Amino acid sequence: MNYLIAVLPNRIAAEEAYLALEKEGLPTNQIDILGQGYKSADEYGLINPTVQAKQGAKRLLIWLVPFGFVAGYAFNALTNIEIIPIGNLGNHFLGGLLGAAAGAAGAFLVGGGVGLTVGSGDALPYRNRLREGKYLIVVKGNEQLIRQATRILRQFEPENLQGYTEPK
Repeated sequence: MNYLIAVLPNRIAAEEAYLALEKEGLPTNQIDILGQGYKSADEYGLINPTVQAKQGAKRLLIWLVPFGFVAGYAFNALTNIEIIPIGNLGNHFLGGLLGAAAGAAGAFLVGGGVGLTVGSGDALPYRNRLREGKYLIVVKGNEQLIRQATRILRQFEPENLQGYTEPK
């Protein structure tokens, strides 16, 4: 499936573009308007970057917390650093807990940060434009339909006109 997304500055321009697409015979069930009074980003299914960030952090937690515990325990066992006077085994265990905490912090910082910045692709800029009060026209269909929609939408001088191909 191919997608074409046009960013238009206001509701009037979005409605005019929609009507122009409709007049040219494009099927209305393959055209959507996103913005205030129309579909929201969540209703349309644009990826929410915060959800992606949480999923990335959870995936890393599964690996980094146990690995951090083992690494902290092993480090303390090899160096015999006395963190607090509770004996060798207690200090090794405390070193493991500190390593697990460092692993958890790394999972949240790296997994969450990467999910927020990279994991959402272009969805974040589109969400930001919707928050600014702009409107998106989304056309989905085959290559020929997307080319026809591109020709029509260029007349409205959109701020951005971007095509996407869904991976198979």
